[in-house]
Amino acid sequence: MEPTTIALLIAAILILCLGMGVWIGAALLIAGMFAMELFTSRPAGPAMATTVWTHISLWGLASLPLFVWMGEILCRTRLSQNLFNGLSPLLRGMPGGLLHVNVVGCTAFSAISGSSAATLLTVGKITMPELKRRGYPDGMVAGTMAGAGTLGLLIPPSITMIIYGIMVEESIAQLFVAGVVPGLMLALLFIGYNIGWGILTQQGRAIREPRAPLSEKLRGLTELFPISALIIGVIGSIYTGIAAPTEAAVLGVAGAMALAAFQRSLSIQVLAETLMGTVKTTSMIILLLAGSAFLTLAMGFTGLPRALAEWIGAMELSATTLVLALMVMYMILGCFLDGISMIVLTLAVVEPLIRSAGIDLIWFGVFVVLVGEMALITPPIGFNLFLVQGMTGRNIGFIARAAAPMFGLMFVAVILLIVFPELALWLPEAMSRQG
Repeated sequence: MEPTTIALLIAAILILCLGMGVWIGAALLIAGMFAMELFTSRPAGPAMATTVWTHISLWGLASLPLFVWMGEILCRTRLSQNLFNGLSPLLRGMPGGLLHVNVVGCTAFSAISGSSAATLLTVGKITMPELKRRGYPDGMVAGTMAGAGTLGLLIPPSITMIIYGIMVEESIAQLFVAGVVPGLMLALLFIGYNIGWGILTQQGRAIREPRAPLSEKLRGLTELFPISALIIGVIGSIYTGIAAPTEAAVLGVAGAMALAAFQRSLSIQVLAETLMGTVKTTSMIILLLAGSAFLTLAMGFTGLPRALAEWIGAMELSATTLVLALMVMYMILGCFLDGISMIVLTLAVVEPLIRSAGIDLIWFGVFVVLVGEMALITPPIGFNLFLVQGMTGRNIGFIARAAAPMFGLMFVAVILLIVFPELALWLPEAMSRQG
């Protein structure tokens, strides 16, 4: 059978499953089973069992539930409140005022959570009521929160980076390092937008927070010290080579528990809630990985990736043109899928193309995660849009319009990453030379 016909039938089965509300991971397994049974002579059952077990038992995945657990502990204790209390006096005197707490708070929390949803919900529950009380426009509050919440996908320890590293067999530590500069660049773009709003618009000029006295700033630094120490301990141990990502995740969980216990905000009930949240999130991700691994195997047996690679190769696209084409594809997919699902669904086909084009897989990991961030605020399925809607009560159209400038800034960040690949590759290469 022709590869085009095989691809259309597999896509039809996948779309049918997703349209019926089947979990994405299970839909991938079903599509893989149909592909194996219909288009190959290989026994599907043993192949699925072997592939799924091989991929979900990889040692690199051990860090995944630990980073999720660390984020859960921080979400449910007073440490997240300390983050707002510490940042507020340091940032409120800038043009844009406390809107910067949304961005900087999400940036800091991303470095200890790894999850976009956890980052947005934790920071948003603290900052959004306070911003509303102080008269900040709902559009700016919702837009900056939706955009800044996506930083959890890119800034290490990113759960999405772990999944990508496992799937393409690249160093998770190198991916973590590669995400630092692009993540900070995107955060600075968001901050610059807030400053521009505070200077150039009448609303922004009307809302000017008084500068905090030195004593209040010092108290803020004291509030920030525990979380700063945790970030430095976890991320610093990876960057310096003292600990592997899994070992650093253990350090993060132990540190988060110790800080929460010291503040007397860690009870048996809270601990049970963090464990249950960790199990739910990790199970969802593992099912996605299992389904993706089996569908990748099935497609490999059908010869579809090879045929697609040969077709793309015959078009003689340059590496830049290929990346731009993939960017458009991911932006379209982002209208219907969240970032992690989008990456898992497509990587089986995209990876061979990237390798054959000679594109660095560490750079491409940062690129695809950054484009995946855009999917989180792309209507009609943008996950962060729904989270912000739940916190504000405004309709999804209003939230999408408010987040549109953030989407534009992410697009600028993607173009900068394509034009200047050193943004992602400089730090990993520098650390490799030092090592």
